[in-house]
This record gives sequence, C-alpha cells and structure tokens, in this order.
Amino acid sequence: RGTEEHRSRRVTEGPAYQPSLYDRTFDVRVIRSKRRKRSVAARLAGRLITVTIPAWMSKHEESESVREMIKRFERKTATLSIDLVDRARKLASTYRLPEPASIEWADDLTAVWGLCTPSTAQVRVSARLVGFPMWVLDYVIVHELAHLVVDRHDAEFWKVVNRYPKAERAIGYLIAKSGSDDDQC
Repeated sequence: RGTEEHRSRRVTEGPAYQPSLYDRTFDVRVIRSKRRKRSVAARLAGRLITVTIPAWMSKHEESESVREMIKRFERKTATLSIDLVDRARKLASTYRLPEPASIEWADDLTAVWGLCTPSTAQVRVSARLVGFPMWVLDYVIVHELAHLVVDRHDAEFWKVVNRYPKAERAIGYLIAKSGSDDDQC
C-alpha cells in the first residue's frame, strides 16, 4: 500500500531500548499510516508486535508508543502464568470469603488495583500488579472478595480484609507504588 511505511526491527537493538522487568524480547513491526489520524494500534501474533501509528508522529512519539505497547504485551503475556480463578478459590477458602462468579485481569484499571461488582460477584484485577510480590496480589484479591461480604469501606469491611495477615504490609506496598497517601487500597 502506498500510504504506509513498513519497518521491522528487533526491539532489543538500539540505544533507546531498555530491557523490561519480564526480560521478554519481541520483534516489532511499525507501520506509519496516513489513514490513522490520532490513535496507536498494536497486535501480537506469536512474538511479532505490529504497531500502527499515524504518519505524522515524530520518532520520539513513535519510540514512546512502541515502548508502551511492548509493556502492555509483556503484562498480558505474564498474566497468562497466573491462574486468578484458582488463587481466588484458595484465598476464599482460607479466609472464609465467598468465591467470585468471575475474576479476570484488566488492562484498563489504572486508577485502582482491583474492582468488585457485588451485585454480579464479578472481580477485575489490574494487570499492573503483574511483577509485584504474590502476597500483594493475594491482598488485592482478598480485598475485592471482602466486598462480596461488605460493599463499603467501613470498620466491618476492614475487619474482613484484615483476616489476611499481610493486609497492612500490602497496603503500604501499594501506597508506595501508586505514590498516593490514600488508604483505600
């Protein structure tokens, strides 16, 4: 197609690339498209990430967009090794909590670490937790399962959450990671 520029490169080469937490290597193909006006799109097929960007983007914006897409796919790949359903089942049993109807990773949770909808018993866990210690992930799951017992953040709720022995430690860890002093973790 005449409106697109195709380039392929190995992302581990070049001065701008920084190895990630997950030490994964992807092949990246960048397509500059005159039809794409504002957004960046990416697709993973095997080890190849195809990133389509607007033709007007600078090299710096391209680099940042590619880096962000690599990070997203690294998180997505890493989430596959953690069975949230099994972890939730074990934590619910251990801490006398109800099991969720469903629990899944969410890439779009950026302001919170987890989200529970008590009316449907659905739990979503931020994929940003990938790479954190497992006891922190377990705390977030326990916190969300506690909402199936008490749907507000009151003393009764925190009593349920504190059945998890590392709750206070995990809250401190999450506060440090979020840069927030909000205790509603």
